[in-house]
Amino acid sequence: MNVTNRFSDRLEPVGIAVGVLLVLVALGTLAGAPWTTKGDMLASAIQVFGAVATAGIGALLIWLSRTD
Repeated sequence: MNVTNRFSDRLEPVGIAVGVLLVLVALGTLAGAPWTTKGDMLASAIQVFGAVATAGIGALLIWLSRTD
């Protein structure tokens, strides 16, 4: 099986790889429990929102890369 015939677009593997990386970074951030490092509730909420938004952007990038 040839890799060039597997993907319809040359940049599709790059979009998928970057999307997966973003999702893994977001999961790693949430697993690190960022809300335990700061005493401020607002800072913790912003960190959690940023991690969830990063996972959403990664998932959107994967979806956009896979659609024809």
